[in-house]
Amino acid sequence: MKATIKPLTQRPAWKALAAHHKKIKNLHLRKLFADDPKRGERLTIEAVGLYLDYSKNRITDQTLKLLLQLARESGLPEKIEAMFSGEKINVTENRAVLHVALRAPKGAKIYVDGKNVVPEVHAVLDKLTEFSNRVRSGKWKGHTGKRIRNVVNIGIGGSDLGPVMAYEALKHYSERSLTFRFVSNVDGIDFVEASRDLDPAETLFIVSSKTFTTLETMTNAQSARDWLLKGLGGDVKSVAKHFVAVSTNAERVSAFGIDTANMFVFWDWVGGRYSMDSAIGLSTMLAVGPDNFRALLKGFHEVDEHFHHTPFEKNLPVLMGLLSVWNNDFLGAQTVAVLPYEQYLKRFPAYLQQLTMESNGKHVTLDGKKVDYQTGPVYWGEPGTNGQHSFYQLIHQGTRLIPCDFIAFGNALTPLGRHHDILLANVFAQAEALAFGKTAEEVKAEGTPDWLVPHRVFEGNRPSNVILADRLTPEVLGQLVALYEHSVFTQGAIWNIDSFDQWGVELGKVLAQRIVPELESKTAPRLKHDSSTNNLICRYRKLKSAK
Repeated sequence: MKATIKPLTQRPAWKALAAHHKKIKNLHLRKLFADDPKRGERLTIEAVGLYLDYSKNRITDQTLKLLLQLARESGLPEKIEAMFSGEKINVTENRAVLHVALRAPKGAKIYVDGKNVVPEVHAVLDKLTEFSNRVRSGKWKGHTGKRIRNVVNIGIGGSDLGPVMAYEALKHYSERSLTFRFVSNVDGIDFVEASRDLDPAETLFIVSSKTFTTLETMTNAQSARDWLLKGLGGDVKSVAKHFVAVSTNAERVSAFGIDTANMFVFWDWVGGRYSMDSAIGLSTMLAVGPDNFRALLKGFHEVDEHFHHTPFEKNLPVLMGLLSVWNNDFLGAQTVAVLPYEQYLKRFPAYLQQLTMESNGKHVTLDGKKVDYQTGPVYWGEPGTNGQHSFYQLIHQGTRLIPCDFIAFGNALTPLGRHHDILLANVFAQAEALAFGKTAEEVKAEGTPDWLVPHRVFEGNRPSNVILADRLTPEVLGQLVALYEHSVFTQGAIWNIDSFDQWGVELGKVLAQRIVPELESKTAPRLKHDSSTNNLICRYRKLKSAK
């Protein structure tokens, strides 16, 4: 398959898109809509309960045709099939990429190295269910015989961002008699504030680390262990009643004091940022219950099936991915704003930052050659109308092109007077304003003085997607996450990069491990860094010794 795929900029569709862009780069959305009164109805897709309006992108039918041709020339159909069939498409780590197996129904067959992994997935899911039911019902008792009322998830990266986002997103469905906290930052403040008002006798810690060696996670886990023992009289047997692990390293889990019967595994074919629907989601299941967690998995699977089997012309993740490539590589957009008009989704943009940027922040192709085009853009955002009173000014009138994804729901989970109508009015108004802007003539017609007119002109022609669903349910949350997962895959397939490794995370971690003993040394260490790093280490040691 590799031999038949030309370098990206040499593919006929890419060259055609470059020529096409020159012809339409000055075409305004005002004209596109004026020339096609049905455009806003025509350039939409509805599937699996999600409705996508992509009509406000700066595209024509020819743009779409060429983007779809680019997908085929890039081997996207074959790459999708390779992922779902368990081929080792994570080439730098020689691993399969099968987060789709985590939400496959019992009885499905997905193979890795000739072995169907679905039975293992469901065995872990059943184990998580049994444990969650025991904790939620009060049958699981702490060391002193008290029931668990507090759950603290300790992890970092994919072991934290997914669980935090899911907990916040599904808080409406959560068990309110339980308190949930999440600790990820190695800054001691994170653990101290999370544990300050908790009773050790009623607290359960979930330590999530595949190897049980992650520096930040294990530092926080050790502090949690010390805190627990201090609060429970120092009896090390208490650890087994107040700690469980999501890991694959039974030896280290046992050495920590956790009963390996309460160790929940996942696999090397699940990347951290794709793991919120694995055992990493234990805190989610504890919060919302096994039935809601399985509804979450159902939503994931529905989009998996849609992505796998739907023609590209009507394929939600494929079209979103292709539009992102168009905006990034041809329109020069360097960032994407994700704007959920739903307060429960307040952590969704932060979750997407890891999913998108750790996946596609790559500078070489699958065969190690430096790219000569832009790859992953920066993703960022905030919920609802909050952003309108901070950064929307730059989106509307700044010098940078920032495509926006608006996410909204037809029905509020917590109806309150006129709130939801006002909220949704802002979604539609912002997308309209970004697309069409306001001309100098329109500003003048309002009686604005000539000197003020330039300040009140909105150029418009700023692209956006609007994603609508009925309401935010566990199933819909799964759909939204899977939508972006597969959009990221589509982009990576076009760019011919490995969307599933993350070597860029490693260097800083390795250097930090070298610096830690230099900071903690009782005697002045012999430093061999650059002059800046050496100076900063010395300055910190002086500050530390002066306390």
